Amino acid sequence: MATLTQEMKDMIGAQLSFIATTDATGYPQIGPKGTLRVLDDHHLIYNEHTGKQAWQNVQVNPRVVVATVDHPKFKGFRFEGPVEIHTDDEIFASAKKFAADSGHLPEPKAAIVVDITKIYLLDAGPHAGDLIEG
Repeated sequence: MATLTQEMKDMIGAQLSFIATTDATGYPQIGPKGTLRVLDDHHLIYNEHTGKQAWQNVQVNPRVVVATVDHPKFKGFRFEGPVEIHTDDEIFASAKKFAADSGHLPEPKAAIVVDITKIYLLDAGPHAGDLIEG
């Protein structure tokens, strides 16, 4: 289990993150997740609203990669790990409240929690892609 630093948490809160998934055949998909946020020191969470490719993919291959980058600073992080799908519990209720409070529509189909197992640097320069935890 990898641990988020305050710098990582701040970047996730300030930047648009992208999530990559794969389908049952290994074909990749990537897309922005405007609801991606920090759940705690070891987990990220996002609301699944559309029910399209990423949603279908995490149900058959519950592993994701999340990329968050501060483009002007040429600094970023890649977070990897398995996901847990929540559709009828306290985590899902919290995700629905988050959506309602922040005006995200439609109502989420699920809350997806990412258990961060590895963190890589996405900084420009010689350390790009270096594993920093996990």
